[in-house]
Amino acid sequence: MRTVIVGAGLVGLTTAASLRLIGHEVTVLEHAPQVRAAGAGIGLWPNALRELDALGVGDDVRRMGRTVDAWFFDAAGHPMRATGYDPAAHQFLMVPRPDLNNLLADTVGRDRIRLGTHVTGFTEHGTHVEVHLADGAPLRADLLIGADGVYSDVRAALVPGSAAVQHAGNYAWRAVLPSSGDERPEGTFVTIGSARTRGGYTRVAQGRTMWWVGQFDAGELVGSKRDRALRRARNVAESGWHDELLEMIAATPEESILENQIMLVPELRRWTTDRVALIGDAAHGLSPHIAAGGTLGIEDAGVLRAELASGSTTATALARYESARRIRFEQVREHAAAVEHANGAAESAERYAAFTHWMTTTAPAA
Repeated sequence: MRTVIVGAGLVGLTTAASLRLIGHEVTVLEHAPQVRAAGAGIGLWPNALRELDALGVGDDVRRMGRTVDAWFFDAAGHPMRATGYDPAAHQFLMVPRPDLNNLLADTVGRDRIRLGTHVTGFTEHGTHVEVHLADGAPLRADLLIGADGVYSDVRAALVPGSAAVQHAGNYAWRAVLPSSGDERPEGTFVTIGSARTRGGYTRVAQGRTMWWVGQFDAGELVGSKRDRALRRARNVAESGWHDELLEMIAATPEESILENQIMLVPELRRWTTDRVALIGDAAHGLSPHIAAGGTLGIEDAGVLRAELASGSTTATALARYESARRIRFEQVREHAAAVEHANGAAESAERYAAFTHWMTTTAPAA
């Protein structure tokens, strides 16, 4: 089967590698001039690692990352964790995004990735789909998969009027800094501060530490990116706790700080047609405060592969994939809202553990 995948990010490359396992002839189209990764580090839960094991790269991913033992803290530095859950509900692997994307690109095969290629839409026919490009003739495929994120061009063509919307007031700041030779602890996972602010830092690999700060009601943004991040970070460092977070932010070059208005994909009336499917953030982009978007997108890839390998027609397989993932994401959204509106560190810890326990124990098999 000739399959075109739009987007060479985490989910697009995972999907390409996954479908190659069942004999698909894959071509990945990427608008950017190089394989890259937006963001600094990404947390992968056990359900994602099982799928990466199926692709034969799980051990490589584990070697490049660091296990995070998730604790919540209040602004005075008091640690909190929900009780009564298996340790798996509190532990995930933090991996540098660029390293992971490069590994997946090598797994897919660089010769199967076309860089600097902008998809403008598609035309679906009874026997194939034509993928329209800004430059060059259309590509003919049996299957088109939109893995091109919250600003998906494939989604725009599949579901007109489905542009991503702002999660009003929700902003995030983050960066990766060298950390060799220092005496900082491995990380704090997340501190819940005042004014709906949260932040922390964690090692993402040997010699590299990622800091991050997020605020749901950020208000007016003034000053430089560093100024804006520091202002929010002080909400999680009100009692002398987290001075090291403030020091890391102050030491970060302005150009290295990522600042994002969080965008959400509205619930869609459909994710698929007979020969086209959306996957990952293109289908269900959510706020990163649940720290599981990448994991759930990797899950998507495994479910899609299983349905396409089932012997059903492509149209039936895509419909079954959509049905299964819609049901799961109805519950993901409920958990995400519960975590967002938790009152304080203790309640945040309880609601987050409830989410991760549910996610890891109900995940589809790889």
